[in-house]
Amino acid sequence: MTKVFETIRKPLLTEKSLILRDTDNCYVFVVEKTANKHEIREAVETIFNVTVEKVATIPLRGKVKKMGRFAGKRPDLKKALVTLKKGDKIDTVETASK
Repeated sequence: MTKVFETIRKPLLTEKSLILRDTDNCYVFVVEKTANKHEIREAVETIFNVTVEKVATIPLRGKVKKMGRFAGKRPDLKKALVTLKKGDKIDTVETASK
């Protein structure tokens, strides 16, 4: 059961993700880098009690950032776009504050 809660790190609330949520009923999450689509589907259905239709994943490499003569690297991450069944809804932080 703890693996389910470790799979999803946080919801990603950007302008683009809010537009996807309103038009396509698609929610964006930052997930564990090693998680696959089946694990993400199971985690979302268990945590939020909804029915998932489709999961798309996007692995992202961290950017190299420089400050003066020092260079560092942002961490790699993985995004998941989760499309829900029509009529299902996830109450995120943004909608809870309205």
